[in-house]
Amino acid sequence: MPTDFAETLLMTECTGLAKDETRAGCAPGSRLVDRAKAGDPAAFDQLMEMYQRRVISIAWRILGNKDDAQDAAQDTFLRAFKYIGRFRSGEDFSGWLYRIAINACRDLARKRVRDHNSVSLDATLEAREAAALQSSDDVEHSALRSEQLAVVEQALAQLTPREREALVLRDLEGMATEEVARILGSTPATVRSQISSARCKIKTFHDRMIHRQSRTRR
Repeated sequence: MPTDFAETLLMTECTGLAKDETRAGCAPGSRLVDRAKAGDPAAFDQLMEMYQRRVISIAWRILGNKDDAQDAAQDTFLRAFKYIGRFRSGEDFSGWLYRIAINACRDLARKRVRDHNSVSLDATLEAREAAALQSSDDVEHSALRSEQLAVVEQALAQLTPREREALVLRDLEGMATEEVARILGSTPATVRSQISSARCKIKTFHDRMIHRQSRTRR
């Protein structure tokens, strides 16, 4: 793996979420979920506050774009609010919500075809605008981070949508393979196969980048 997948963790910095923040928060109590199911808007707002950071984190890593991630997160909670009455007591609420998030990302990806082999235009423009307000040292640091993030996005772009979803949930969000399988409506064996394939593709991409850089320095 490329530095134990350290490059990909830059996506966490991009979203402004610390690693412990994306995993923070225990599962909501059954009473809170029951109140939301009964139509209590305050209870649903509490649920949204508990999960919005992680939903955005997942969406950003899958879609690779801030605006798309925010749109997908908004759609996720709109769907959850609409269908929470169908949520079965005793079921894992977080798994149910993340399945909705994955479907929202898939739907948005179908609507917004974009080149996943490069950083989105809006991200590039934002980086340039921010750089104009920084010192020379800050500009150099930001440029390096932007370049690293571009490499991360290009690496993830080598994957199929299902491989990317499995890798994001398993390796970046730290979920168990069985949990990932439930969220994706798959099997643990299929998820393991997808992750293995994804890791091989990223390693191949990483090795190709290193080889290209070494040839450039000669």
